Amino acid sequence: MKRFEQFSSHLEVLKGASSEDLNNTFIISGIIDKYFIQFELGWKLFKDLLRHEGRTNAGTGSPREIIKTAYKVYDFLDEDKWLDMLSERNNMAHLYDEDEAKILVDHILNEYIDEFESIKVGLINRYGETFLMY
Repeated sequence: MKRFEQFSSHLEVLKGASSEDLNNTFIISGIIDKYFIQFELGWKLFKDLLRHEGRTNAGTGSPREIIKTAYKVYDFLDEDKWLDMLSERNNMAHLYDEDEAKILVDHILNEYIDEFESIKVGLINRYGETFLMY
């Protein structure tokens, strides 16, 4: 599954963010951009897998609907964290404030990367790496 490969690959890059210069605004904006991509890959991966599971709302659902449905299917998904990620993604997409950006980067490094990793492991455990990689 191409989307899972992309999700996993981008996650590996994002995991390297903590070793970067977090006082550099260019680096901060790069981490946020990578996070936006990772989040998009995540909810769209859920959408693809929910379709596979036969969930009818997966075809047209908004990110919020997809996350809420995925939470019902995948017990390893932290719904509150994903809804927080959605909210922060929506807020930062329209406004750039340096202090808010640093707060978001802190959340990415200390919470969201772990959640993305948990999703990766949970999906591998549920579907098997063979299914997800092809």
